[in-house]
Amino acid sequence: MSEDHGHGWQGELLDLPAYLKRVGHDGGLAPTAATLRALHRAHVTSIPFENLEIMLGRPIELSLDAVQAKLVGRPRGGYCFEHNRLFAAVLERLGYEVAAVAGRVTLGAAKILPATHALLHVRPPDASRDEPAWLCDVGFGAGPLEPLRLVDGEEAVQDGWGFRLRRGRTVTTWTPHTAEWEMHQRGPGGWVQRHTFVLNEVFRIDFEVGSYYVSTSARSPFTTRPFVQKFSSDALRVLDGTKLTVTRPDGTAESRTLAPEDVPGTLAEDFGIVLEGEDPDRLIEFVRARS
Repeated sequence: MSEDHGHGWQGELLDLPAYLKRVGHDGGLAPTAATLRALHRAHVTSIPFENLEIMLGRPIELSLDAVQAKLVGRPRGGYCFEHNRLFAAVLERLGYEVAAVAGRVTLGAAKILPATHALLHVRPPDASRDEPAWLCDVGFGAGPLEPLRLVDGEEAVQDGWGFRLRRGRTVTTWTPHTAEWEMHQRGPGGWVQRHTFVLNEVFRIDFEVGSYYVSTSARSPFTTRPFVQKFSSDALRVLDGTKLTVTRPDGTAESRTLAPEDVPGTLAEDFGIVLEGEDPDRLIEFVRARS
């Protein structure tokens, strides 16, 4: 095996049959746009978004072995760096051209925020250079169900959920051809900018740096409370601290507040996340201390 310089995603080390079983994909594996859409949908609707390792006092490990063990081998999930670390290896293994880019989650905010979101720029191997690439985002927790073509004004309604890509401002005056892209998501009040990104490639080591900040900084929203999401064609389920919200594609939502001791059971029932050993008690203690 050639020396690994950190440029690729180690697809050759992936347990592909285990991954396909985890996401429930039994269709074709030829590296086409259709396969990409099917795998993206299967991943997003099967593996939840969660930050629970931080609450449980453990570091987030981004080696392929660690990510596979957690997201594939156990009934757990992860956040964007884990999801896209895994999905990039899957796509690379199947023959797609894969590059990562970093995004700034804005959720409508005007201020500059750190680039703490991971996205994937993907092309089928036989795609013409004149064809647009695909933007894959399996690690946000709230969709999209399928990738979007990287085209200015691209708009997709997927099972009632709306997403849109737009080219935004020019990033700097000294790189006049570098534009900032914007991902928008349709909400009850209309379109909301979800995150921005530029097409500058980042690598596995950049995932490590971003993940360390997200999982350890007191300024990170992920170090203060459990945040868990499960997306499907008919509902987005979100556990934010002890608040459980279910949102439908038409924008209607229902919320309720859980008692700390009900959190582990809700994780298992609503999100498919089963905590083991002492972890349920440790999570309850963390949540109770912050309630």
